Amino acid sequence: MGDYEIRALTPGTWPAYAALIEKHHGIFGGCWDTYFHSLERDPDRTYDSNRDLKCRLVEEGRAHAAVVFEGETAVGWCQYGSPEELPNIHHRKQYLAEADVVPDYRLTCIFVDRDHRRQGVTELAIRGALDLIAEAGGGVVEGYPHEKPTKKVSSSFLYNATRPVYERMGFEYVRPKGLKNCVMRTTVAPR
Repeated sequence: MGDYEIRALTPGTWPAYAALIEKHHGIFGGCWDTYFHSLERDPDRTYDSNRDLKCRLVEEGRAHAAVVFEGETAVGWCQYGSPEELPNIHHRKQYLAEADVVPDYRLTCIFVDRDHRRQGVTELAIRGALDLIAEAGGGVVEGYPHEKPTKKVSSSFLYNATRPVYERMGFEYVRPKGLKNCVMRTTVAPR
């Protein structure tokens, strides 16, 4: 395992974060990690407009992530934020109909560079997000991982890790969400 360090996504870390996204062609069809920021689906959004949107959100302090660095190179991240900041989640109607609490924070997208997968970067990114949440005052945190796949799935499709990863980190299973995802929850104390 490499020597990794967690840094918050800020205008100062934006260039390294953007370089990682560019290396992976904008990730997930050019989304630039913007999918969960808006309920609106604009058919005219492009790779460039998504990049501009994400950059603007970072500059305005409305996009948060724990970015994993190896030296000065970003190799992964865990996006987090309040439900207001990240209103869009998969299976949203079902989620809202069955919600018992509104979390203070959501973990919505975890991405690891293809050259650093299977090296513990996912867990480092999640732990980094939980540490940054603790520094911001803590609260109830939800993640929406995939249930453990029954057949081999490319890790590039597991945008929010798997249930066993969250279980190892102390999250509690709450309920299913859709056919292949679930709601997991933990409470982070303020630091």
